[in-house]
Amino acid sequence: MNKETLLTDWNFMRILRLALGIYIAVQAVETQSIFSGVVALFFIFQAVTNTGCCSSNGCSVPIKKNNSDKIEEVEYEEIK
Repeated sequence: MNKETLLTDWNFMRILRLALGIYIAVQAVETQSIFSGVVALFFIFQAVTNTGCCSSNGCSVPIKKNNSDKIEEVEYEEIK
């Protein structure tokens, strides 16, 4: 992992994973729960490495490219 991966491409889900991981980690320390600590580490790992469920953007929906350069010609038919 390089510095660029850590510092760029912070989106809502990545920030949410980090916040959730930190919150669960604090709760794990307060309740002395090992399972909660493992879950917190999992969320923090996902946020730091920018990975999702499967891999980098593995669960995201593919971005549909809008091809606005091509203009379609529309044919009109007169209905009587």
